[in-house]
Amino acid sequence: MPITVGQDNAKARKTLSVNGKSISYYSIPAATEAGFGDFSKLPAALKVVLENMLRFEDGGFSVSTDDIKAFAEWGANGGKNPREIAYRPARVLMQDFTGVPAVVDLAAMRDGIVGLKGSAAKINPLVPVDLVIDHSVMIDEFGNPRAFQMNVDREYERNMERYQFLKWGQNAFNNFRVVPPGTGICHQVNLEYLAQTVWTDVDQNGEEVAYPDTLVGTDSHTTMVNGAAVLGWGVGGIEAEAAMLGQPISMLIPEVIGFELTGEMVEGTTGTDLVLKVVEMLRAKGVVGKFVEFYGTGLDRLPLADRATIANMAPEYGATCGFFPIDDETLRYLRNTGRDEDRIALVEAYAKENGFWRGADYAPVYTDTLSLDMSSIVPAISGPKRPQDYVPLTNAKAAFRQEMEETFKRPMCKEVAVKGEDYTMESGKVVIASITSCTNTSNPYVMIGAGLVARKAAALGLDRKPWVKTSLAPGSQVVSAYLEAAGLQEDLDKVGFNLVGYGCTTCIGNSGPIQQEISEAIAEGDLVATSVLSGNRNFEGRISPDVRANYLASPPLVVAYALAGTMDIDLASDVIAQDKDGNDVYLKDIWPSTREVAELVEQTVTREAFQSKYADVFKGDEKWQAVETTDAETYDWPATSTYIQNPPYFQGMGTEPGTISNIENAKVLAVLGDMVTTDHISPAGSFATTTPAGQYLLERQVQPREFNSYGSRRGNHEIMMRGTFANIRIKNEMLDGVEGGYTKGPDGEQTSIYDASMAHQANGTPLVVFGGEQYGAGSSRDWAAKGTALLGVKAVIAESFERIHRSNLVGMGVIPFEFTAGDTRKSLGLTGDETVSISGLDTIQPLQEVPCSITFADGSVKEITLKCRIDTAPEIEYIEHGGVLHYVLRNLAKS
Repeated sequence: MPITVGQDNAKARKTLSVNGKSISYYSIPAATEAGFGDFSKLPAALKVVLENMLRFEDGGFSVSTDDIKAFAEWGANGGKNPREIAYRPARVLMQDFTGVPAVVDLAAMRDGIVGLKGSAAKINPLVPVDLVIDHSVMIDEFGNPRAFQMNVDREYERNMERYQFLKWGQNAFNNFRVVPPGTGICHQVNLEYLAQTVWTDVDQNGEEVAYPDTLVGTDSHTTMVNGAAVLGWGVGGIEAEAAMLGQPISMLIPEVIGFELTGEMVEGTTGTDLVLKVVEMLRAKGVVGKFVEFYGTGLDRLPLADRATIANMAPEYGATCGFFPIDDETLRYLRNTGRDEDRIALVEAYAKENGFWRGADYAPVYTDTLSLDMSSIVPAISGPKRPQDYVPLTNAKAAFRQEMEETFKRPMCKEVAVKGEDYTMESGKVVIASITSCTNTSNPYVMIGAGLVARKAAALGLDRKPWVKTSLAPGSQVVSAYLEAAGLQEDLDKVGFNLVGYGCTTCIGNSGPIQQEISEAIAEGDLVATSVLSGNRNFEGRISPDVRANYLASPPLVVAYALAGTMDIDLASDVIAQDKDGNDVYLKDIWPSTREVAELVEQTVTREAFQSKYADVFKGDEKWQAVETTDAETYDWPATSTYIQNPPYFQGMGTEPGTISNIENAKVLAVLGDMVTTDHISPAGSFATTTPAGQYLLERQVQPREFNSYGSRRGNHEIMMRGTFANIRIKNEMLDGVEGGYTKGPDGEQTSIYDASMAHQANGTPLVVFGGEQYGAGSSRDWAAKGTALLGVKAVIAESFERIHRSNLVGMGVIPFEFTAGDTRKSLGLTGDETVSISGLDTIQPLQEVPCSITFADGSVKEITLKCRIDTAPEIEYIEHGGVLHYVLRNLAKS
């Protein structure tokens, strides 16, 4: 369907001629001439948002002249003007872990609107939606030529119900496409194929309009595409669904931090080393809720692949996005990846006409700035628990030993025999080495580099250590094309890095089981086994239940660590192994030169490879084509399915919203610490038979081999409720030294979070959760909010929130609060035995402070003040309706 734009802003609408073709656009210089204000010094990232305001101004889109003028005031105020605006992205991107529950919600909304006497056909995406199936493949098989096919076969066995459901959605909904399994990772497919940098469509008057390519995605690493000057960021599925259905994203005009890059990368370093330093610097700076825009002379020597790596990890440094303006390198990348020449010409002409081009004179105003000389970058890793825990490679061994002593509190020297093997296990040994994730497998420089390390190692007779589970999971089939063209896949195979699948794999926790005897030895010795991966996340309990210390590294370093087999080594200077003649081999002996890498990239990463691999991107293989489904307008929910269930959100829903009630005499479900991630709240990986989720499946005759993962079962709320706060490493401070999803029940005895919640809800008791700083960091996981809501939690009270999770909580009707006046869970001495009441909610306004009464177990009472993190007026309406989807559904039913 055509896009609908505002009608009354003709002064800003101009015509551009490109290759003999005329196309309309909304001109920022023309808006200045029309008296809206001076926008010349705005950062390009913010100009994208401004253009959105110009295009939708008036016409009933909740965008006013004052909204546009606010951007001029932003520049005049030194990069600050937190005005609330209504923003409409051009499209939506999803992956299957978050996409399945989103489609489940849309299917449930069709049932819900029928229940409200409305038409099911009203529940349809109004903007293009692409869902890429990339999170489901698991590494069961590795290190042999059969690994890829066996893992794909197993993926279909496990996930057929989900794939049938997604195919139904593709048929049932307009504007909804599915990229089948085995194609690639959504962010890499987006960067290499879907994204256009400048988007075009026909408006309601039949005229073609050009505008910046923008999107939101149901995965936090949607930010990767900002490397190609496409403004995008991650949101929860519920917020994405609202955007699909025409609801604008309510946001404050953000601050924009300018990050200046100077110099150039030196011999022996990679884009991964650069991004790990950037993550450390920006986390220290504090950029949560802000845009970061990269500028400076260093960009002239920074390939787009490296830019995309930096943009990808915006969630790790906490920013909404990390944006790179359009320049010559953007055009080069679009051309090299097979984009149409007319589109490339349009991108250049539009960017230069509308003030988006980064030329020599590009000098915008920023809220604040920081700078990095890229010549200072050294090889590095990050770990063992957070992406910002930066460690120069020269200090890796000492840092690991310090972690053993201070964090893990275990001795280094303990050895445990491995049954049936001639080696022992001890802390520090690398049991998983994985080249994985969109972050780095999208970058041909580091992937070719990894292949060259493998080639040099294999030539010397080196191989992975026998206890290391190795894997290669590229983000797109193009990667395999150039590795094969360079002859490097054969070399990677020789050291154990065989292709295992095209998907997220280890990075999302789908690392699969390690050898049983090794797992038993780790458990017997209570050892700190390690993993090394080329991903973006290394949170506790994410990668494998057998691994406590996880390190992020470049793909070449992943190969090197697989050869060394341990983190207890100075990889930069120590002997890695002996060659076939017994000679010592050092890292420098197998490390390729920058020139070697660049020459192979030039020879093998071709426009033709991208065009060939993406020619039939939506077709899929024979397995996908054989998936059968129905064409019904509403979904026929299978009663016995353990993957797809009709969620309770819209059942029995009335036509009118409710009111926001005060919270009275709530009990505490959990007291949590700092940096509680959405992985802690809603884990994605495997789960045991002893967990509430495992028990649920056993009761339905599902065998443990078929459990799959939490992530793959997000279409079943019964599983996900039981998996909320169930990470094996989460620590509830209500209990002493206990790890895992446990708390105190109404009787004061230890029990699972789920069972305690059900008991409290049966008693009609509201619940609250306390947290520390950066609560909800990490993934855009809407189930972290959905599960919290379904457990009966009415409020989360923390020292600070990460952007996406705060929004998700509001979207599910859970109110986030922040401590004020220096109060924290520790300063208040909270044990979880308290009763909590919060008043002032019946007359709440955005960002209002409200009184909170805490009654302690001894009967004493403490009165404190909380800041309500309902940030905008629309969010108040969402809470009144019980969530954003309820709000949208009622409005659609009435329209």
